Amino acid sequence: MTLRTAALFDMDKTLVPVNTGSLYVKWRYRRNEARKRDMLRYAGWMAQYAAGVLDPVELSEKGLRALAGMDEPQFRRECLQWYHEEIAPLITQAARREVERRRDQGQVLAVLSASTEYVTGPLAESLGIEHVLCSTLAVDDAGLFTGEAELCYGKTKLARATAWAAEHGIDLARSSFYTDSVSDLPVLEAVGEPRIINPDPRLRLRAALQGWPVEIWR
Repeated sequence: MTLRTAALFDMDKTLVPVNTGSLYVKWRYRRNEARKRDMLRYAGWMAQYAAGVLDPVELSEKGLRALAGMDEPQFRRECLQWYHEEIAPLITQAARREVERRRDQGQVLAVLSASTEYVTGPLAESLGIEHVLCSTLAVDDAGLFTGEAELCYGKTKLARATAWAAEHGIDLARSSFYTDSVSDLPVLEAVGEPRIINPDPRLRLRAALQGWPVEIWR
């Protein structure tokens, strides 16, 4: 059987040129659904992350634990509203063109992101992308978030992509992956066509060393 090829797309700073987590916190604050203390706490976490003091996984876990006890269906509805108000307008034309180019080539399309389905799902639907590989949040029998999550990040992201590729008859070694983050090196090194978009400083340096092309999507 001949394996197919795929185009995998990260979300934050790639399909959209922003960190969607930051936008979500600000949106909640403008709606008086988050306190100034919450904003300052999140800003503190981001500052620690930028300084290299806080691990990205720890940052994500801190944010997700804050959802414990929240009603999942209500959260889904609110996120859909937020997505259409704040995120959908930010999808770049470069991203749309590249998704369509890959679709025209007959490639299988997927969003591969550390974010959750509550934003990656609507984004994929907007772009007509069938597959979504992302972080998942645990929900109890009452429909409430437990605060636990399975993150799609780093080597775990590669494991998710590898399992998905095997399930769908995809040859990752002949596929492409578009991302901004050095944390995605495991996937970039596994695909045949690494595509570097809006890179962070460490990924920009790695791209220069590897000879990977760099693009800026705004």
